Amino acid sequence: MGHVLVVPNEHFENIYELPAEVAAEIHRVAQLTAFAMKNTYGCDGVSTRQHNEPAGNQDVWHYHLHVYPRYENDNLYLTKGYYTDPDERPFYADKLRSWISENYCSTNNR
Repeated sequence: MGHVLVVPNEHFENIYELPAEVAAEIHRVAQLTAFAMKNTYGCDGVSTRQHNEPAGNQDVWHYHLHVYPRYENDNLYLTKGYYTDPDERPFYADKLRSWISENYCSTNNR
């Protein structure tokens, strides 16, 4: 199962440019994604990752936050990350989208 990127529509190069209200919304979405992953993927945990500046391993110059489903002994940090076959991605995205629609949107009238 792949991970999710939470990306603001407006351009911010890194965390130093990110307004606090945008950061709060990004983390609200990351938390919602984490709940969806736990409930649909059955993962053991969730990790978030975000990089800033070359020394911080930033290689994409637009702020984004990775949300990874984690499994016992998955060795995430010993690999380059999770990669899902492009043909499988819609299946996993639909699972997350369905959980969010059923559990969040209906209770928050969104």
